[in-house]
Amino acid sequence: MYATILSDAVGRRGYARRMTAATASRTSADQTDVLTLLGLVGHLELVAFTRLAADSALAPTTDQRLRLMRFSAGAVDRLDQIFARITDLGGYPDVELEQFARALDDFDARTPPGSWWERMLKAYVGYGVADDFCKAAAAGLDPQTRDLVMDVLDGGSHADLTVATLAAAAAGDDVLTSRLALWGRRLVGEALGVVQTLLVTQPGLARLALEGPDGTTGPLEPAAAAEATARLFGRLTAEHTRRMGRLGLTA
Repeated sequence: MYATILSDAVGRRGYARRMTAATASRTSADQTDVLTLLGLVGHLELVAFTRLAADSALAPTTDQRLRLMRFSAGAVDRLDQIFARITDLGGYPDVELEQFARALDDFDARTPPGSWWERMLKAYVGYGVADDFCKAAAAGLDPQTRDLVMDVLDGGSHADLTVATLAAAAAGDDVLTSRLALWGRRLVGEALGVVQTLLVTQPGLARLALEGPDGTTGPLEPAAAAEATARLFGRLTAEHTRRMGRLGLTA
């Protein structure tokens, strides 16, 4: 499924023209664009807090419940860091987050997990694509903001719990392994669709993600926009393959 999305993104002239319009000329990472990205990162942390809190109530073991509770509390701390940086840059946290309030609604509606294992994989794979997109967009930011985004989105401890739990569950269970592999493909396809929508509807994110580290390339021509989009989606797909590989699942 994600191969179809990638093909559409780089092969349609209309899409390339929209990317050209989105990448208006700039000499450096515009502060408005930076605030937009921080708003998206903040929204993802807010979603992570509510998701992890819900996961902790559904976890099958006490150890998992406690660990997920701590991860949820950590999301609040990370969100506070994002709020502080938005304020430092002259923005308003509620305003920046509000523009993404419905960004994941369609994704969630289309990917309701049918089991605890699918729920865990959705958090690891599905939302992982959004994190990777934010990391790619943050590459050209000032060092302080870039490092903050990377640190906030690291999520290593939660990923380690997911990998250990899912890998152990799938080991020796060919049926579960097959189901999770199929579920992972569906998740990444839908998640890449979210990225495609963000690139079209959020010009600031498109500028950060497609123009390059210093933003001095100016407006992208259609062919260049298509190539930049192909590179971005290729990077996101490669990260997805790496995640699935950690689980011993075929991407």
